[in-house]
Amino acid sequence: MQYDFLKHFPKRMKSVGLYGVLLQNSIQKTTWKQYGFLKSDEQINMIFSVLLYIMEQSLKEENCTMDDIGAYIDTVNTRHFGKSMDYDECKQLGDFIVNVILSNEGKAMYFDGFDFEQNAYQTMHISYVANKIVYIEQEFRRTSYYLTDDGYNLLLSTLEIENNMKLTIHEMIFQMHLEKQSYDKAVDEIKNVFNLLRVQLQKIQEAMGKIRRNALNYSVRDYEEILLENLETISDTKQKFQNYRDMVRSRARELEEKNINIRQLSPQEDENLNHLRQIEIYLNRTIDEHQKILNHHFDLKALYTRELEQLSQMSLIRRFLLRSELYDKVLENPEALGRLDYFLRPLFNRDAEKVYNLNKAFQLQRPVGKREETDSEELLDFDEEEWRREQERLRREKLKKYENSLNGMLVRAAEKEKGEISLAELKEQLHGDEEEQGRLIPGVEIFKEIMVELIKNREIDLEVLKKERSEYIQEKPEEFQLNEMLLHLVEAYPQNQDIRKIEVSRIDDGGTVVFQGVPDENGRKRSIRCSNVLIRVMKKEK
Repeated sequence: MQYDFLKHFPKRMKSVGLYGVLLQNSIQKTTWKQYGFLKSDEQINMIFSVLLYIMEQSLKEENCTMDDIGAYIDTVNTRHFGKSMDYDECKQLGDFIVNVILSNEGKAMYFDGFDFEQNAYQTMHISYVANKIVYIEQEFRRTSYYLTDDGYNLLLSTLEIENNMKLTIHEMIFQMHLEKQSYDKAVDEIKNVFNLLRVQLQKIQEAMGKIRRNALNYSVRDYEEILLENLETISDTKQKFQNYRDMVRSRARELEEKNINIRQLSPQEDENLNHLRQIEIYLNRTIDEHQKILNHHFDLKALYTRELEQLSQMSLIRRFLLRSELYDKVLENPEALGRLDYFLRPLFNRDAEKVYNLNKAFQLQRPVGKREETDSEELLDFDEEEWRREQERLRREKLKKYENSLNGMLVRAAEKEKGEISLAELKEQLHGDEEEQGRLIPGVEIFKEIMVELIKNREIDLEVLKKERSEYIQEKPEEFQLNEMLLHLVEAYPQNQDIRKIEVSRIDDGGTVVFQGVPDENGRKRSIRCSNVLIRVMKKEK
């Protein structure tokens, strides 16, 4: 299988289906409005509160009849939800939640998950609650409800493991799979470990961004929480992951030597070798993420401390009104201008931050006076206006190449009887004509950007583009933009004025088109290999 991460995909979809089917059963019902639950989030909160009650009764092995559910909803509603319902309406709401939403009125519920190994959908049965007959006081026959396995899985997935335990648990499971030589499962677990480290690193980076914007908006509680998470993460030193990597390398080396010197590996051994290589790759990335978290942890502490210190220093700053404290004083006594530095000096007395580069201390120091003198002379000779004109000229030349290339494709497509041309046909037309190929495909980057934009947009209606341009005022773009370039081609070239729509699609014939001798940005000749693409031009009806 090409994409190993798609294995066991139906199992993942079963977890998704537990939520999807439940929400689908609830969101389509208007009965909620009779009881005052108008918003979908109120409805979902009530459904899961009932599910939790049923789970609690099931765990205690106590009966959970509709009378019990109605009394529970009545109590919860009185204390928390505050809807205008009496006991009978609460009981009716419980019957609606259990028998209509959770049980789908007795009809079986299914969810299809695609099995990429079998290349077909796998139908999975879903059931949240089941019921049994019980006798109350040995006399009254009642129906008692309890959770099924799907119901337990749904509720247990809503209460996640605490963040400080996730990494430890996945690391223990990874170690267990390594010891049992279940390398396919070990790959999934080391991916989970890496993902947790990546998430923690992103949380640190986001926290640093918030602190830089405004440290007062980042509470001490949030700061304490992320510091504790960092300490939990880096408490397991990277030596542990390095030991895992050494073990994996050793086992992979044994299989490689067996394959070279003894015999050819069996399919199972070959698969194990591939899994070991994947594990080693993710262990390397995990060690890198661990080191980044360690570095960012100290950066976060230094940043938060510095920002708070700067905020505290602001309270010591004395502010002056320039009108009364400066301008008026100077007007009264112009001689004070000679002592103006006394007033402005505090603005410039802050020392610049310096960083000592230890590497520079061990480098050979050469005289830099002559070089500095040469650099200064070059700066004096620099003509900024001439440089800008040169940059503008280069930009116009590059846009002209985009224009010639795109216009050539449209013209050649419009000349066809069906108004369409493929890249394979375009290659045949350009065969041997280097000058025309240089105009239509002036460079690797230009041709690639044009084709990517065409394929991404797929269908371009020029009338819609004209209407959008008339409704909005926009600055003229300095770089290539497909929509603006197409409007320019239609308006500037008479042969394109009757173009109404452009459609671009891939031709799934399994073949590729190769253009030889196309220059790149450095002037080197390259070959462009791409999928066959069809460009269709639709004209206005005459």
